[in-house]
Amino acid sequence: MYRKIDGSEYQRIFVVGDIHGCYKKLMDALGRVQFERSTDLLLSVGDLADRGLQNIECYELLTTHWFHAVRGNHEQMAIDVLAGGEVDTWIANGGQWFFLLETSKKLLVEQLIRRAEKLPFIIEVNTEREKYIIAHADYPSDEYVYGKPVSEQLVLWSRKRLNAAMEGNSRKIAGADKFIFGHTPLVKPSLFKNQLYIDTGAVFGNTLTVIQIQ
Repeated sequence: MYRKIDGSEYQRIFVVGDIHGCYKKLMDALGRVQFERSTDLLLSVGDLADRGLQNIECYELLTTHWFHAVRGNHEQMAIDVLAGGEVDTWIANGGQWFFLLETSKKLLVEQLIRRAEKLPFIIEVNTEREKYIIAHADYPSDEYVYGKPVSEQLVLWSRKRLNAAMEGNSRKIAGADKFIFGHTPLVKPSLFKNQLYIDTGAVFGNTLTVIQIQ
């Protein structure tokens, strides 16, 4: 469930919001920050594909050395379908592109989805100054501890903490300096106490948010 990254191994570290098949937007954003693939690292809050047009390219990011992601609920829906689960939920949430692929491309994507099955739910990044925790929707506890058992379902799907924060009832999560989440499209990146939400709805015509944490 957890993975730890040592920031000292990289020159710069960036975190990107939900990509959802917007590969060109991602490449444009990396171009603007002059991302260097040999020395920098890009972390994703999950939801690489679905709804957008360049889904295969986004899944192929999992084969690169400069990109790491946590698992999002859209990866989980794909994983569940490959394991023989119900297809309707994935299709209803933008997964229909997979079923329209020709056989050779479908086999390629299946292999990439199996890579996604190995993605952690939570990444801890230790930089020189701060400890960052990255997860898709939430860290469903008021205190972070590396390796602590938490609900996978809530990590992938929960909006309870964000909804409360937007109503003025935010509270800090202990155990790390900052938590970075995606999952819920917002007009702009939003910080509540030490929780930063960076899904800005790129697939709906808005900006793809990329932030630098080191």
